[in-house]
Amino acid sequence: MSSDSKRVLLVATTTGYQTRSFGEAAGKLGVRLVFATDRCDQLEDPWWDQAIPVRFHDEDQSVRTIVEAVKDVPPSGVLAVGDRPTIIAARAAQALGLPSNSPDAASASRNKLETRLALREAGLPVPWFQSVQLACDPASLARDVPYPCVLKPLALSGSRGVIRANDPAEFTAAFARIRALLHAADVRIERDPAHDALMIESFIPGHEYALEGLLDGGTLRTLAIFDKPDPLDGPFFEETIYVTPPVLAEAAQDALGAAVAAAARALGLRHGPVHAECRVNDEGVFVLAVAARPIGGLCARALRFTTPDRSVPTGDRGTIALEELLLRHAMCEDVSAYARDAAASGVMMIPIPRRGIYRGVDGADAARAVAGVDDLQITAKPDQILVPLPEGKSYLGFIFARGPQPEAVVSSLRAAHACLRFVIERELPMRAS
Repeated sequence: MSSDSKRVLLVATTTGYQTRSFGEAAGKLGVRLVFATDRCDQLEDPWWDQAIPVRFHDEDQSVRTIVEAVKDVPPSGVLAVGDRPTIIAARAAQALGLPSNSPDAASASRNKLETRLALREAGLPVPWFQSVQLACDPASLARDVPYPCVLKPLALSGSRGVIRANDPAEFTAAFARIRALLHAADVRIERDPAHDALMIESFIPGHEYALEGLLDGGTLRTLAIFDKPDPLDGPFFEETIYVTPPVLAEAAQDALGAAVAAAARALGLRHGPVHAECRVNDEGVFVLAVAARPIGGLCARALRFTTPDRSVPTGDRGTIALEELLLRHAMCEDVSAYARDAAASGVMMIPIPRRGIYRGVDGADAARAVAGVDDLQITAKPDQILVPLPEGKSYLGFIFARGPQPEAVVSSLRAAHACLRFVIERELPMRAS
């Protein structure tokens, strides 16, 4: 496959972890990645990636810029990495005549209110919910909501800003905390009208799972189901361990896949990767979100795919990465022969224990030596200000493990994490001059 014959447009943020993984996969395939990112357009190629500069808040101009930049050598497909790029990716693909989700579906998938409305309209299980403006008085709202409830921003990624409240006092405090977060400079710079409101919904009890899937012509194929063995009951909802396959009966896995497929249809999603979050209890499967993009951060490294068909190419380990699978699909290759590698695997997203200045970590070699551990990646940088959830938006790093059974993988991840000692110094207070 010649690098001159295949190009894929990758719409991403400049700070995303996953772009390097896509670059590695593209190199193995001989594919040229064409980046469209929110880089500075006043400097000449500041990230040395020849990226097309886009602005996620200015979709019309961004799509025009992309189409003009690729008109001489159009890409064979389009992929989005992260939530914010999904709408521009859909619009660019539509303008270039390439398979994609509709822009409206991409928009609905990244807005929690639009998602809830679409699922309710389709008759799917949803909790009680309402959206309120940040200017509302939380004390008056607190008298009329059902408890326990969860307050959350409409369009922030992951669990950022998601807080459980069990009574009016906790509700008022959570509302004020989310309002302060949505007024923070790094959020307001996004210029997203969704940040002027937040959503309140009933807390859904149960066990949480994530599903990684691939849509082709509206048909969902489940690539993996991740169990989340740590309880996510609040007050914050920081995800730590993902492990696959889940310890879940086949019928329950089928029900989870059917619920995500129905939610994707309700949102209008039809093409490309999806990452869904679900809660399962005695009432059924509640789909929390269906994002029109792959699993985020470095978590995709927990997934490898293989095939019994020797005519289908794989890597030197007999497997390919998720990013390679998605690139092949974006170029309209048939990837149905690939299935998740049979071994159990998992990832721990290392949580930030407290706010402060990151100085370093001890015990990394011991963590890597734990049986079953595949890799440890510390992504925090020395002298970085660490901010834990619910205000924070990053992790200290990622631990990866593999094993014969999911339980063994979880044990390896916990043992490796116990080896690590992070040096986090308290921030010095600023003195007035």
